[in-house]
Amino acid sequence: MYRARTLATTMFAAVYFAIASLIGPSFAQSAKDLAGSYTLVSAVMDLNGKQSDTYGPKAKGALTLDANGRFVMVFMRDSLPKFASKNRMTGTAEENQAIVHGSFASFGTYSISEADKTIIFHIENATFPNFNGDEKKNSFTLSGDELKYIVPAASGGGIATVTWKRAK
Repeated sequence: MYRARTLATTMFAAVYFAIASLIGPSFAQSAKDLAGSYTLVSAVMDLNGKQSDTYGPKAKGALTLDANGRFVMVFMRDSLPKFASKNRMTGTAEENQAIVHGSFASFGTYSISEADKTIIFHIENATFPNFNGDEKKNSFTLSGDELKYIVPAASGGGIATVTWKRAK
């Protein structure tokens, strides 16, 4: 009897851990599972069936998700122009336009909905002020060190797929 119970317990544990190892990394249970610092792998926009790198092929970016549910997100083109005046407050119209088109930043809080596999960004402030106070709900996957989510209404229009890699 004891041996059968031990065998059953051992088999249950083996099956449990086998299943957990297969699905564990892709199913985040809470904000703490996603917590960490990430670097941008890609931000690809699909606008009417045409795909493009939102911030160029060598885009830079950082995403920090803390264990208390706060986030900071920054994207930028690697070829942002320097200001000829060396003063960001006196940039030309062309310089300012290039910066606006080539960068985006936001911060606020985030939460996870495990029921529908979404990360919800509650944006307090953004460099695109139209997003201030908004809630952006994006379906996501977490596989190992890769976090990927879909932005159904990107700030530049269209649908964006954003991929991040956990920073080492």
